[in-house]
Amino acid sequence: MTVLKNVKQELGRFRLRLLAAAAFVLFSFGLLLARLVFLQVIQHESLSDRAESNRITVVPIVPNRGLIKDRNGIVLASNYSAYTLEITPSKVPDLEATIDALAQVVEVQPRDRRRFKRLMSENKNFESLPIRTKLSEAEVARFTAQRFRFPGVEIKARLFRSYPLGEVGSHLIGYIGRINQAEKKAMDEWEEEDIANYRGTEYIGKLGLEQSYERELHGITGFEQVETSAGGRAVRRLAHRPPTPGNTLMLSIDIRLQALVEELYKDRRGALVAIDPRNGEVLAFVSKPTFDPNLFVDGIDADSWRDLNEDLDKPLLNRALRGTYPPGSTFKPFMAMAALNSGKRSASTVIMDNLTYSFGGRTFGSPESDRPGPKDMRLAIVSSSNVYFYSLANEMGVDLIHDELEPFGFGRKTEIDVQGEVSGVLPSQAWKRRYFARSPANQKWFAGETISLGIGQGYNNFTMLQIATAVSTLSTGGQRFKPRLVREIEDVVRHEQRRIASDALPPLPLKPEQVEVIRNAMYGVTVEGTSTEVFRGAGYKSGGKTGTAQAVGLKAGERYKDIKADERKRDHSLYVAFAPLEAPTIALAAIVENAGFGSTSAAPIARRVFDFMLMGQYPSEEDIALTQQGKTKAPVGQPRRIDQVPLPGQVSQAEAAASGVVAAASAASGVAATAPTAASAPRIPSPAARPSSAVSTSRPASAPRALPAGASGVRP
Repeated sequence: MTVLKNVKQELGRFRLRLLAAAAFVLFSFGLLLARLVFLQVIQHESLSDRAESNRITVVPIVPNRGLIKDRNGIVLASNYSAYTLEITPSKVPDLEATIDALAQVVEVQPRDRRRFKRLMSENKNFESLPIRTKLSEAEVARFTAQRFRFPGVEIKARLFRSYPLGEVGSHLIGYIGRINQAEKKAMDEWEEEDIANYRGTEYIGKLGLEQSYERELHGITGFEQVETSAGGRAVRRLAHRPPTPGNTLMLSIDIRLQALVEELYKDRRGALVAIDPRNGEVLAFVSKPTFDPNLFVDGIDADSWRDLNEDLDKPLLNRALRGTYPPGSTFKPFMAMAALNSGKRSASTVIMDNLTYSFGGRTFGSPESDRPGPKDMRLAIVSSSNVYFYSLANEMGVDLIHDELEPFGFGRKTEIDVQGEVSGVLPSQAWKRRYFARSPANQKWFAGETISLGIGQGYNNFTMLQIATAVSTLSTGGQRFKPRLVREIEDVVRHEQRRIASDALPPLPLKPEQVEVIRNAMYGVTVEGTSTEVFRGAGYKSGGKTGTAQAVGLKAGERYKDIKADERKRDHSLYVAFAPLEAPTIALAAIVENAGFGSTSAAPIARRVFDFMLMGQYPSEEDIALTQQGKTKAPVGQPRRIDQVPLPGQVSQAEAAASGVVAAASAASGVAATAPTAASAPRIPSPAARPSSAVSTSRPASAPRALPAGASGVRP
């Protein structure tokens, strides 16, 4: 009985365990079923999308950046494709060892390593960064054969920006560079559509028109939907939207004129801006010295950057846009116009010029070349009388001078279509209070400070762009435009051109008879005044005014010859002009830093600009060489036709014709000619095919500005 009882108990316990096990199994299957229902039914759409995204990759396709051309269609910025060797740091276990191993396959120079480390510090580890750019086909083949050795390293085809003319026009064109962290942070605040358009984009405009017209030049990013394998390999393309290339900028700049002016400056520092008074189009926008924008395309190396950044001549400073200078005697025609317009002085009023002007116990002098005697307004401008304009400034006062000349554009931004413009200084009592807000003792305006304003010294400081705009306004009798560098924007897809008109501003209420007084006086400067020798024999009439402005103020008892030994303390050479006299089509302002008299350096450059634009003449090589040294007046030698002179990197028509003769002779003898024929257009080699220009070892500091001291000894 006992045994039977034990058997029954064991059987009961077995059944209990069996039920428990069955319940557990059923519970487990219930959980699996519930999870299955949750995943397959409730989460079906979400998980399906996630699975699809694992299988399908959306790859952005960066568009071709738009071209930049001058007014005659010459390409100033273009694109070319090249292979780059790139590393994704997060996928590489030992970065240094990998780079060392890569150096055995392709050439990796120390500058490449330094640039890569700099890019790593500016970007995230999971981003692909270039260790080498512009690989040759042989290097691509060598790496491809050994790619299995380098996880996280790959070859990519990239578009690179090319500036075919090198340093010519570099300040106005600008350059592109890799997007840095600050720019990425700024992009986070963009509209979602704009952010999406920059996915895959690694380069952005950094300076000049490349920066200011970034949205037009960038284009619209395309995409590819690619099915990938578990290993991440592309299997097939599912969808495709091609990118839309960026638009083409057609500039108002004549790049041949730009190149000529830059050549005339050579190694001298300065700026020149030439404008069409009829519409505000900028014809030349020169800042010297220049730099080669090709250095920045794939990341400038530390040595080149140091050379540019530490150069005393500051080649990275856009002097036309950001360099401010005292205008010197080029300010006198505007002072005269202000006197007429305000009624403070008539054109017939005669002032006795004894070459000195005393005020407040201080004596203000005149240049040694000036002559004493009675002078009306016209003669005062022609002979560049200091005393006449000292007294005029005293009569008008600083605030009236400000109010009359501010509408010409002095002391305010012109709103040109490129970023970075500075406003300069047209002083007033209110300006001085703001400027010296933290120094109440210096806020008061003293009457003696007004005197030197009359001859363009003192606190007066303007850019060449502002002065050229003012000359343009004066030459047309008050017609005003916002200056513009871009003339048209061409949609390369629709083949449509969109004209970018310069905004016409309300004209100044100047009386024609008063404007004619000033224009006639400025014409007198070119036929009987300080620029007579420069414009002798010109085939047109022009109006102009020379200026010689102090770079530094003279201390009490100090003479100009005492500081002349220091080249950077010498006076600046300036010239403003317009032509033809009857109906101006060009107005300009030019400065050559520390070059002395306006008639010796700045005016000769202006003459050659007018000869180019109005006569179609290009200076002889002899004339260019002498002008670069400040040793010319009127042109010397036989001028050339513009089309006879090639741009940097091009061949002349004569050379092309000679090559055509060689080709014809070779063809006749059955020998293949290697030179281009006369019919082939001059070609500018891309940076990939030619060495980069050497970096200038000179660079600009901030443009010298005058001190608010008296202008004793200032020359016209």
